[in-house]
Amino acid sequence: MIKPYLNNKPESIEDYPFGPDIAVFKIRGKMFATYAFKQNHAQINLKCDPDEAFALRDIFDAVIPGYHMNKKHWNTVILDGSIPVGEIERMVDQSYRLVVKGLKKAERLSLEAKHGKSLLYRSGVEVN
Repeated sequence: MIKPYLNNKPESIEDYPFGPDIAVFKIRGKMFATYAFKQNHAQINLKCDPDEAFALRDIFDAVIPGYHMNKKHWNTVILDGSIPVGEIERMVDQSYRLVVKGLKKAERLSLEAKHGKSLLYRSGVEVN
């Protein structure tokens, strides 16, 4: 369900640098998500604003500190059906947006020219 969404982000690349069991999704060489199947459920790691990361963990039992990641900036989302698909897609969009925002200015401008800001920053948040 969520893997096609990850693959459909502009210029998303699916890679397996950690072996065949963990898909890593990147934009311009920078990771914005991982996808793995563990303990009978798929799970994804997503980058997140630190304040929102903690809030999401309080709201959803299926959101925990990022597994093998910087727990301040990454969450693991267990895809057990308890979180609405739209909310998971919103979290993916935010992770992608944060990584794009962290790219070098020339890379960001190139992406914006090729794909448009509205597609890159799906929530309407723009980078100056």
